[in-house]
Amino acid sequence: MIELYTAETPNGHKASIALEEMGLDYEVHHIDLSEGEQKEDWYLEINPNGRIPAIIDQDADDHRVFESGAILMYLADKTGQLLPDDSLERSRVVQWLMFQMAGVGPMQGQAHVFLHYAPETIDYAIERYQKETRRLYGVLEEQLEERDYLVDDYSIADIATYPWVRFHNWAGIPLDNFPHLDEWCDRMFERPAVQRGLDVPVPLEEMEDVSDEEAEELGRNITI
Repeated sequence: MIELYTAETPNGHKASIALEEMGLDYEVHHIDLSEGEQKEDWYLEINPNGRIPAIIDQDADDHRVFESGAILMYLADKTGQLLPDDSLERSRVVQWLMFQMAGVGPMQGQAHVFLHYAPETIDYAIERYQKETRRLYGVLEEQLEERDYLVDDYSIADIATYPWVRFHNWAGIPLDNFPHLDEWCDRMFERPAVQRGLDVPVPLEEMEDVSDEEAEELGRNITI
């Protein structure tokens, strides 16, 4: 059994989608970001960084894993799914996983924050982060031009990237100029496990406006 500590953010959805895709039994603990639950001492013992998501693997002596990319790799290795055994193929998947972690998440997250939550409008910051997000989308667009998924076969790289790209409108970046990326988004959402994962910990239709704390989580480059 996996214990999942999460909230309704892109980083949280990475873990829940992976758990659904891999068919693992898991128990959800909804971390209330608006109440600062992620900063409480009990949770810091699970994730010293005080962010979501985190997991505890009860079947592995309560092994704890934080950072969403590390969680995806751990679950893939645990199940033998969505991350190739071949070293070269594995490297290709990990490269695109790191591309999301180091690029798409931080840049798009900052676009979210400066566009919606900065105490004053800073046009330079908005333009900077939107421009860089568009550039990263262009890299994804080219990669998807001749393949259905980022590394041919569906993998944890797709799972890591989709929850962020699906928020493209929130960052003020339509996908009109990225048709292959747009088709990939549709392809991802058609997967039943992806839909189930997006309903954790709160069903999509019940989600209210993003709180300031959730916005901070969207904008932080710590748990991506």
